[in-house]
Amino acid sequence: MKTEVKKLDSSKVEINIEVAGDAVKNKFEDVFKKITVEAKVPGFRPGNAPRDIIEKNFSAHAHEQVLKELIPEIYGEAVKKDSLDVIDYPEISEVKLDRSSLSFKATVEISPEIKLKDYKGIKLDYKKIEVSIDEVKRNLDSLKESRKVDSIDDNFAKGLGYPDLAELEKALEKQIFLQKERQQREKIETEIVDKIIGETDFKLPQSLLKRQVQDMLRRAKVDLAMKGLPREKIDEQENEMIKALEPEAEKQVRVYLVLAEIAKQEKITIDDHMPAKVIEFLLREADWKVAA
Repeated sequence: MKTEVKKLDSSKVEINIEVAGDAVKNKFEDVFKKITVEAKVPGFRPGNAPRDIIEKNFSAHAHEQVLKELIPEIYGEAVKKDSLDVIDYPEISEVKLDRSSLSFKATVEISPEIKLKDYKGIKLDYKKIEVSIDEVKRNLDSLKESRKVDSIDDNFAKGLGYPDLAELEKALEKQIFLQKERQQREKIETEIVDKIIGETDFKLPQSLLKRQVQDMLRRAKVDLAMKGLPREKIDEQENEMIKALEPEAEKQVRVYLVLAEIAKQEKITIDDHMPAKVIEFLLREADWKVAA
């Protein structure tokens, strides 16, 4: 097999593929054998029609079937041979096939080349988390309002399943602490990702962007339908919804590709948990400072 890869832009390539010899001949042989077994030819029982009659009557069908089976096989081998990180189905053109050779052109989007700056040792501030007495009191007052109790005391706490008021206050303090910790964690994760993304510039593969927009659009439509908006009203808003969703879709795709590139460099498995694993890695490698 001969392949020639031509880079059209940072995220698209054109692959010229040629294969000849046994790969093509054997595929034709396999296809004609299947046709011989399955074909209904007047005057012959299934599987007994002479080969020359099969080839005369079913050559067009055999040609089509060979292309259907061989192109995906050969394309897959070519992608593997040239170590291409393809991210969409190829556009196949200029197909030429005879009994001993096959050639075609495949145009396909690939993961763009991403030149990362140093992503280790990013400076991050961590603020010591504290929970004030007033915050606990405000939460107690909210509980009181929701349960319409006259006073906050041990009986109030027991009504919520705690032995006394002191234990309820401890539980609320821990709950507030964990909420603040989670919020700070989310803020820091966003900050570190934004810093890395801000230092990279590459062309987004349009197929990935389109796919992300469509996925977000589908979810947005479901949300509107759940709120009772009629189907026709939802469809009327589709163009406006797409425009509104595109910036966030673009950011999400950019983030994913950058995190995937870091994963490759750090030999982190790329799976559904990859983004979280890469962010955890970045946080471990960051330069932390406790803010005042």
